[in-house]
Amino acid sequence: MWQNSYDETPTLYIVPTPIGNLDDITIRAVNILKEVEVIFSEDTRVTSLLLKHFEIKKHLICLHDHNEDKIKEIVLDYLEKGKNAAIVTDRGTPIISDPGYKTVEYIVMKGYNVVSLPGATAFVPALTSSGLNPKPFTFYGFLNSKESKCKKELEELKFFKSTIIFYEAPHRLEKTLNLMHNVLGNRKISVSREISKKYESIFRGTISELLENLGTIKGEYVLVVEGYTESEDVNNLTIIDNVNLYISNGMKIMDAIKCVARERNIPKNQVYKEYHTRRNK
Repeated sequence: MWQNSYDETPTLYIVPTPIGNLDDITIRAVNILKEVEVIFSEDTRVTSLLLKHFEIKKHLICLHDHNEDKIKEIVLDYLEKGKNAAIVTDRGTPIISDPGYKTVEYIVMKGYNVVSLPGATAFVPALTSSGLNPKPFTFYGFLNSKESKCKKELEELKFFKSTIIFYEAPHRLEKTLNLMHNVLGNRKISVSREISKKYESIFRGTISELLENLGTIKGEYVLVVEGYTESEDVNNLTIIDNVNLYISNGMKIMDAIKCVARERNIPKNQVYKEYHTRRNK
């Protein structure tokens, strides 16, 4: 069912905020923040500084991953009373690797308008300045902080042909790059840090070259990684990688297992056992 976003009914606005340079905020974003009754913020201290800069005085309520199930009811209460509200994150667009999804899902289910404003987000400038093929691309965000789970995620992404975009914290960057090198191979990579700030810098090269030239690790990082290319001989793949290659191309697990067994002239049960044993580790 179509819903008119601008029918003058109570609305929840998703408002992007600058990721560094405050001039990147849009005029519309400033106006919306001035007009809404309340702003739900990931960190009210950070948002208070932003509002002060633009001379906006507004009631702030904290909304983050750990309280969203409770706070979404407060958001609904404002809308039911005919009041407009906004969600902001510390930097960038809410919901993109930040809180807000549960609230938006809930408000949409209740029949209220949700309007998302275009604006700042880190992965777009990182991609367009990377020099890597942007079509197609996959935005992944943060990998799991546990090494075993991170490795498993990378193994599942290994045969994606699209350019893949990750976010990473400085204290995990080197470990993540080593895992990428081990799992994905020595691919081309572009890493942007401190986007839109005075000390913005971009590395373009291979993963091994980056590991040799990390330097001081600080700031916010966006990793843009080259997708899989079929230059690798399939015969040199492990059984699990061979199965994952078929899955990444849209095949169901059991169909992929049958294909690998047929190609390698080995029993299907052997492929099934090895694949699921490694997968469940």
